[in-house]
Amino acid sequence: MLKLDDVISRITQYQPRANVDLICKAYVYSAKAHEGQLRKSGQPFVVHPLEVASILIDMKLDVPSIAAGILHDTLEDTKATKDELVVLFGKEIAELVDGVTKLSKLQFNNQEDRQAENYRKMIMAMSRDIRVILVKLADRLNNMRTLQFMPEEKQMRIARETLDIYAPLASRLGIDWIKNQLEDLSLRFLKPDIYRQLEKKIGRLRKNKEAYIEKVIEAIKQHLGKEKTDLVITGRVKHIYGIYHKMERQNISFEQVHDLVAFRILTKNVEECYEVLGHLHSLWKPVPGRFKDYIGMPKSNNYQSLHTIVICLDGERVEFQIRTHEMHEIGEKGIAAHWKYKDDGTLDMESEMTFQWLRQLVEWQNELKDSIEFMDTFKVDLFASDIYVFTPKGDVRALPYGSTPIDFAYSIHSEIGTHCFGAKLNGKIVPLSYKLQSGDTIEIQTHPKRLPTKDWLKIAVSSRARAQVRQYLKQEQKDKSLILGKNIFEEEVARYGLEVDELLKNEALWEYAKKKGITGEANLFASIAYGKISMGALLNYVAPDKKPQEVKEDGILRKIFKKVSKKTRDLVLIDGMDEILVAFGKCCSPIQGDPIVGFVTRGRGVMIHRTECPKAPIIDPQRRIHVAWNKVSDTARIAKLKITCINKTGMLAEIAKTISERKIGITKALVQTTKDEKAIISLDVGVKSLMELNHVMKAVESIDGVIIIQREIG
Repeated sequence: MLKLDDVISRITQYQPRANVDLICKAYVYSAKAHEGQLRKSGQPFVVHPLEVASILIDMKLDVPSIAAGILHDTLEDTKATKDELVVLFGKEIAELVDGVTKLSKLQFNNQEDRQAENYRKMIMAMSRDIRVILVKLADRLNNMRTLQFMPEEKQMRIARETLDIYAPLASRLGIDWIKNQLEDLSLRFLKPDIYRQLEKKIGRLRKNKEAYIEKVIEAIKQHLGKEKTDLVITGRVKHIYGIYHKMERQNISFEQVHDLVAFRILTKNVEECYEVLGHLHSLWKPVPGRFKDYIGMPKSNNYQSLHTIVICLDGERVEFQIRTHEMHEIGEKGIAAHWKYKDDGTLDMESEMTFQWLRQLVEWQNELKDSIEFMDTFKVDLFASDIYVFTPKGDVRALPYGSTPIDFAYSIHSEIGTHCFGAKLNGKIVPLSYKLQSGDTIEIQTHPKRLPTKDWLKIAVSSRARAQVRQYLKQEQKDKSLILGKNIFEEEVARYGLEVDELLKNEALWEYAKKKGITGEANLFASIAYGKISMGALLNYVAPDKKPQEVKEDGILRKIFKKVSKKTRDLVLIDGMDEILVAFGKCCSPIQGDPIVGFVTRGRGVMIHRTECPKAPIIDPQRRIHVAWNKVSDTARIAKLKITCINKTGMLAEIAKTISERKIGITKALVQTTKDEKAIISLDVGVKSLMELNHVMKAVESIDGVIIIQREIG
């Protein structure tokens, strides 16, 4: 079991003047705060903070980081407060601990919201002090090392989260040894059988490859002769998850993975890196298309190295990484190799510039108010591999792999992205959906009347482009609602015999609006359009003695948005707005998962139709708004089914039994017989999603005697 003396001893090896008294003080405080608490393994809880501190020492972090690692669970799992930590340990350490602490005391709508907001807080804390995420990564690594003591369900959830978020985050920060361990440990719990098989095969392979690695190193040394005796050459078998990921990506077996061994060559300077590369390519034939120059074009985490794959001894494909000792330190330590702090503990500008990706993510999170949208953006950015393209003037732009001209346009300027309508690739016109490749030279064509469409979200890859397109579409939707709400307001005011200008100056009107949490004309009109304010109720409040005049229905938008049940309202998300009143078209009975479209109606708020509904194309396009299903809702809706079957005894009972076995209710049944000995059964069933409906339809269709089952429209 790790002890405090071990931690102190290791710190002083690289920080002889370290404030060990502060470390001891943090340990005593943490031990007292966690007194009586046990880990799932049965060990005292304080063992975990010490292990976290040990991992931080592996990264050679400073004393405040290590103290924060020892204290990191005190705010979450004990009665300790941030104010108390400030008094005892100072603001710097208290802020670090707070940055790591989960949002366990806040209430969110659902677990996904909670997780998304937790990551949002982590990113913001990282922007203030990057050491926050290093403590969090150390915490997660130790938790993964002891995950076997958790229930299986929790093992799966934590391992999936680790693989989705923390491993790629470690990679983004350039700390590959932590990334590799997190990936291997995640695979161990997500796919234990595959992990054990690969572990055995790689264990046997490692023994067999030791001699091979020595032969390759000796061959390189003999080829170089006495010129390069100071090179450091090492070889290794790749880690388990890396091999598994390649097997999955290429759909191959373990035996078909050829580049299982990788070598690293460390040089004195950059010139020597390219010189060694030339020697390697003269000694062994390089594999075409498998050379990458990360020295000339570093990764976004500042990683630099030359990568090449050659046909080595015995015809094996082998990867070589060639870099300087300084580059290797950055490759191993990642961001920790850039420690340069101001007196107040924050990163200086040189260190901040090293991680442009983090600064961009902070900027984007300010634009993305929706937590789930932020989470999607966060994940996209974590997994993104960079490509490098050129502007017509020769400037280099780093973009995520799979980027299109739209992503490139937004990387130049938001206005260029918003108005782009075409692109030229190396002088030739290409569509906006073209996937850019490293080395491409892109020229964007713009037009002031060209504006983003919803289809751009299917094309754009980068967080910046997607955020800007979403922002534009939401603003466009708000503008439409503003115009529609103003029209409704003016028509209804005229029907009551009032003057618009006078009414907008009426204090009673704004008193009523304030009660509804609305200020300003724009918000008032938008709220009227979306049914958050009833014009009838508003005018009765402002002018109770006035009565509406009878006029023709045509051309008049009135009686907007009658009360709709809370269950219905929660089922659909309306772009850019909250608390929208909605109703569903009885003509097509939309259910969760159907492609849908919304229309502002005269009497029932926003009406939702299936896009294939015959009524959808004939409705005024000015009333059309974008809608999307709320994926976290489990509200059941009615789907209408028409079943044609053989007319025999017990047929309806068999169908009803099949449906009820799947815990789906039947709310209405109607049977008709035909002259050709067939029966047509019409059913209304309550389902929560299109997937659930498809499953039950498939089950009914498999019943002996059922000829065809169809979903009805109308």
